[in-house]
Amino acid sequence: MDELSFYVEPMKQADVATVATIERAIFTLPWSSGAFGYELRANPLSHYYVARTRMVKSRSPNGQETDPSIVGYGGFWMMMDEAHICTLGVHPDWRQRGVGELLLATMIEAADGLGAHVVTLEVRVSNQPAQKLYTKYGFTQVGVRKGYYSDNNEDAYIMTTEPINTPAYRSRLKRLRRMLRERLLQQQAEQE
Repeated sequence: MDELSFYVEPMKQADVATVATIERAIFTLPWSSGAFGYELRANPLSHYYVARTRMVKSRSPNGQETDPSIVGYGGFWMMMDEAHICTLGVHPDWRQRGVGELLLATMIEAADGLGAHVVTLEVRVSNQPAQKLYTKYGFTQVGVRKGYYSDNNEDAYIMTTEPINTPAYRSRLKRLRRMLRERLLQQQAEQE
């Protein structure tokens, strides 16, 4: 079987309740359901995605029910020729399985398709795993936002990619996507 157990697709309004539930589980300053809903409905700059697993059957959320097939999400704002990743989260039960990397690579590809020259983001100075992933994809630290996180006054690193619309970066991204796919297929084979 060559089908990956995870896939990424654009976020829909029906996904918002589940995304907000995951957001509350992983972030100390979570966005609300209303914030995600607004981004999808009214912000023409926003591009949001969910990662789903094929291992759990999807069901439509109603009321407080959540969709167990959603295991992660991410989004960026496209501003001029810059894509700014504003959120990226993975359900705690699904971390260290490649979900966050799949979302990141998908967002970079989408940003390139929309004409982005670079991709930027902020990350907590203490979040070494995220920084390692971002560095793998060509992000470098270009600045610091002092006291950026109001829950504990922690600083944020500003990280930016090299130009993503060059043959060199596209080749790097293609290689990283291929390596990720091989890793995910290997993980699946080990679980079967």
